[in-house]
Amino acid sequence: MTTSTSRKTALITGANKGIGKETARGLAALGITVLIGARDAERGEAAAEELRADGADVRFVPLDVTDEFSVQAAAKHIDATFGRLDILVNNAAIATGQQKPSETPAATVRQVYETNVFGVIAVTHAMLPLLRRSSAARIVNMSSELGSLTHLADPGSPWSGYSSVLLPYCTSKSALNAITVLYAEELRAEGILVNAVSPGYCATDLNRHSGMRTAEEGAAVAVDLATAGEDGPTGAFLAEDGPIPW
Repeated sequence: MTTSTSRKTALITGANKGIGKETARGLAALGITVLIGARDAERGEAAAEELRADGADVRFVPLDVTDEFSVQAAAKHIDATFGRLDILVNNAAIATGQQKPSETPAATVRQVYETNVFGVIAVTHAMLPLLRRSSAARIVNMSSELGSLTHLADPGSPWSGYSSVLLPYCTSKSALNAITVLYAEELRAEGILVNAVSPGYCATDLNRHSGMRTAEEGAAVAVDLATAGEDGPTGAFLAEDGPIPW
C-alpha cells in the first residue's frame, strides 16, 4: 500500500559509504526521506542505522545498478511505499587500476561502464515514471572533473596526467556528462532538472582515501543541486565553485 507523505523522497545509489552516504546525510538533514541504495544489505542497513541515530528518516533499499531485476524491484518498492520519487542521485561508480590506454582491455572498460554508464541509464529509466509524479523532480549525476574533455586535452591541466592511465574511468564520466545533457534536454519541458556534478578529489575508497577533500565537502554540491528551485540550472556540469568546462 502506498504511504501518503508530503515529505520529499530521495534515492541515492551506492550510498552505503563515502560521498553517497554524506549526500544522504545532507539531504536527510533537510527533512527529506532518503533511500540508501546499496548492493550489500549488511552495509546498507548499517549506513541507514547510523544516519537514523541522528534522527534522520533514512531507509535501506537493495539496489545493484548492474542488475536489471534489482533495479526494477527497487522501483516497484518505491512505488508501493511512497508512490513517487522527488530526487534521484546516481552516485554508484567504480574504478579500476591504472593502465595505459593502449594496454587497457576492452573487458576492463566494459566492466566500468556497466556501473558508471549503463547502470545510470537503467536506474534513471526505471525511476522516471516515479519522478514524473513529483512536482519538482531533480536528477543529479555524480561525475568528475576527469570527465572533462577540456581538462584532459590540456597538457597544463592538473587532470591531464590521468588521461594516460585511467581510460575506463575518465571516459565513463565523459559519457555520463553526455547522458546528463541529453536527459536534461528531453525533460526540460517537464520541469525535471538534470545536472552532473563533480565533488572534487575526495578521500574515499575509490581512490584509497588519497583525496584532499572530505566526503562531506564533496557531497555539498550534490545536495545543492538535488534541492535546487525551479530557477535552478539544468544540463550543467558543476563543481562547488561553479561550472566545469565540458
